[in-house]
Amino acid sequence: MAKLVFGMNQSLDGYVDHTGFGPDPVLFQYFVDQARAQAGSLYGRRLYEIMSYWDDDHPEWDEARRDFAMAWRSHPKWVVSRTLKTVGPNASLVTGDLETAVRDLKASHDGEIEVGGPDLARTLTELGLIDEYRIYLHPVVLGSGSPFFAGSKPALRLVESTRIGGEAVRLTYVRA
Repeated sequence: MAKLVFGMNQSLDGYVDHTGFGPDPVLFQYFVDQARAQAGSLYGRRLYEIMSYWDDDHPEWDEARRDFAMAWRSHPKWVVSRTLKTVGPNASLVTGDLETAVRDLKASHDGEIEVGGPDLARTLTELGLIDEYRIYLHPVVLGSGSPFFAGSKPALRLVESTRIGGEAVRLTYVRA
């Protein structure tokens, strides 16, 4: 059975914003390795549209970005959206009852399925479907934006903290 993991880069004041800050080279390589090992990714529409950037090669990419793109393209993506009618390569739309669809995904796969996007994570948290939360905490204060926890605040228990790269700390939590 797969484990659903919601993890994102977060500012010290609790916000996620891919334009406000990003991973250093060590943390980026960690994300490359993580993408290689994932059973797949489950995205909300907005984050899927942002991540679909990796579907096309860009001449300015360095080797690490090419590696991430290859890893990201290789695993399945499931996209939760009421507005999209089609999705890109190696992706499929999640239709019908979300809870049933996600429970079926978990039951039919092994390994980790990444959950992408705080809005989708909010819904999956409320349904009790996320198994692990990974906060990649950066020494940045944004002052506003999308919060990592967009809805109800789950009871959590810290199971690990690890420094990755020069300044980020990965905090790993499970439901208490």
